[in-house]
Amino acid sequence: MPGPIAFPRKSAAVHGPVNLLYVGLATLVAATSGLLFGFDIAVINGALLFLRQQFGLTEVQTEFAASSLLAGCVAGAAIGGWISDRLGRRKVLIYSAVLFAFSSIGAALPRNLTEFTIARLAGGLAIGAASVLAPLYIAEVSPPHIRGRLVSLNQMAIVTGILFAYVVNWTLSWAGPESWRWMFAVAAVPSVLFLVALFFVPESPRWLTEQGREDEARYVLTRVSNAETAALQLDEIRSTIAEESGTLKELFEPGYRRALSLAVALAVLQQWTGVNTVLFYGSVILKEQVGGHSESAAIGANVIIGLVNFLFTIVAIWLIDKLGRRVLLMGSAAGMVVAHLGLAIAFRMSPPPGALVVALMILCVASFAVGLGPGVWVVLSEIFPTRIRGRAMSIATVSLWIACVALTFTFLSIASALGPSGAFGIYGLMCLATIVIVARWTPETKGHTLEEIEHLWKR
Repeated sequence: MPGPIAFPRKSAAVHGPVNLLYVGLATLVAATSGLLFGFDIAVINGALLFLRQQFGLTEVQTEFAASSLLAGCVAGAAIGGWISDRLGRRKVLIYSAVLFAFSSIGAALPRNLTEFTIARLAGGLAIGAASVLAPLYIAEVSPPHIRGRLVSLNQMAIVTGILFAYVVNWTLSWAGPESWRWMFAVAAVPSVLFLVALFFVPESPRWLTEQGREDEARYVLTRVSNAETAALQLDEIRSTIAEESGTLKELFEPGYRRALSLAVALAVLQQWTGVNTVLFYGSVILKEQVGGHSESAAIGANVIIGLVNFLFTIVAIWLIDKLGRRVLLMGSAAGMVVAHLGLAIAFRMSPPPGALVVALMILCVASFAVGLGPGVWVVLSEIFPTRIRGRAMSIATVSLWIACVALTFTFLSIASALGPSGAFGIYGLMCLATIVIVARWTPETKGHTLEEIEHLWKR
């Protein structure tokens, strides 16, 4: 596979005027799915301590409880893109909002692990679909020169949801063993608000054009910028779609096969760099591996980690269209190498120093948040052809969620077999692999239209 290659001359439609209010509203509504995504994946961190007690879970059952949501994510991501290529991005997001609401209530009411797992699987379907469609939708309505920042807002929403979950967990943890039920139920409120808000945003103009609904697409593009810029963008979208076969087979042709291979590699490595061991199992690590922490204290420490995650994602949004994708991805992975190797050393001490472990967890999450967190989602949303972008995003996102399931379902077992030091050493090696792949094969997409990026793979 050759190294990164340069783009052709930028199109005339790149730097037209922008209606930030209109674009911002569509972006914020779509990104609300990210908030629900973040809340649902992180709420298990605090709830897990009480679930283990109430249902008497073994380590394997604990891994199963933590990863059941993620198994649903695989299925949701697998079908979300395909359905959105037929029904539209917005309509599938509406279906996801309904599932979010039902699953949050269902996860609060189970009488046993089986009922809990079914409710979480339903929530996973919503998250999987939304994780494909939210960044894709934002990329398709965004002007090129601010697209990275706007797509990164989805990651901002995700980390906001994670922080929200940690705060809710800590606040409710004082209510006793049954508090975990309220932790899950809280998500029903933003789910309903998300559903209502989706009826006030437009469909993707690129999807509308592909469906032959050009008048509607022109209207949306005009609202985004102005009539002149909209005409240029519509011509560019139309000519690009005319060159596409629109079949999944196209993804496996020589040019696009390269894009797909890169997307799958980045998606898998984003998870195997190990940040979710901290985000999902942080409370368990601090209470059971480090010791000396009550349930509320262990959950409270994760609020600090969630706040750092939130703040450094803001830094990423500010930098991603200034420095570009490649620099942030490589710097992020390098910081995580240091954090994981530090954790590997810390857990060889007896007892592991609690303050050092928390500090290294913070470094791990901060490094991820400033690059690999938002950066991978931005690249995935940019590099595929318009007509099959939904299906291509599904393949990449399914790969990401499978990797996430594998990580979450094996962490406690690996830590038991090799010790926490061995587990974090493995994740450090995955971070090194990420640096190599980004440096050698990832093109810089900053400031280019989606159509220019598409033509790159045909060169």
